[in-house]
Amino acid sequence: MSERTTRAPRVIAVTGNMGAGKSSLVAWLEQQLGMVPFFEPHDENPYLEDFYADMQRWALSSQLFFLIRRFRIHKDIEVRARAEGRDIVQDRTLYEDAEIFATHLQAAGHLVGRDWEMYQDLYRTLRREIRPPDLMIYLRCSVPVLVKRIKRRGRSFEQSLPRSYLAKLHDLYEAWFARYDDSETIVIDTDKVDYLEDLFDRHDLLARLRRAPEGR
Repeated sequence: MSERTTRAPRVIAVTGNMGAGKSSLVAWLEQQLGMVPFFEPHDENPYLEDFYADMQRWALSSQLFFLIRRFRIHKDIEVRARAEGRDIVQDRTLYEDAEIFATHLQAAGHLVGRDWEMYQDLYRTLRREIRPPDLMIYLRCSVPVLVKRIKRRGRSFEQSLPRSYLAKLHDLYEAWFARYDDSETIVIDTDKVDYLEDLFDRHDLLARLRRAPEGR
């Protein structure tokens, strides 16, 4: 049943590694609390084919596409937050494009020098222009469980991902979240918590969400 109140709608972001359960949680919060969902978009990046053929050459173009697209999603959410009478829940954020995926490319030597400096400058500029979420939910999940979930859901483009890649992303997520302070946070260890099936876990999560900060 939807929760409609007279307070300002909240923007709640869900973050976590591939296979951590972000889309499932967004869909569940839409169903349980009537939140307006913004799912991770899957429209094709026109640079991806070139990027996989020559990462050094196309890393900047590919990451700029993702960063600008994500910025537009954040601005759309700001408009919806003002217009809607319901909380909004977002699958992934601008932060992760830069702090996780672009940083991984930089560490691998594919996004370096003036390209990296320019990308970072644009990220800092865009970050100042977006409204931070009122609440960030981090879905923490161990790498062995991520591997099993990714294999089980069967997306063809994910099946060849090496375990080492997921491990590097996991470390980047942990480091970023440890220093993240733009909003209140909740951590859910999805190895241990099953809010989709377990009644007690579900009630605990709903109670934590109801105690979370109000919208601005």
